[in-house]
Amino acid sequence: MKSKCSSLYVLSTLACQASECLSEEELRRLSADLIAFGYMIESLLAHQTECGNK
Repeated sequence: MKSKCSSLYVLSTLACQASECLSEEELRRLSADLIAFGYMIESLLAHQTECGNK
């Protein structure tokens, strides 16, 4: 649980810092790009599981 909490703290800090440096439009684009990045990683992990790769 400690690891998950520290990860959330880091992500929260990054989000706050980004909101201070980027415009609203830049934040929207970054958010969309990070969502797409997450889907790509999820897809790669699924393919690795199906193919038996680690």
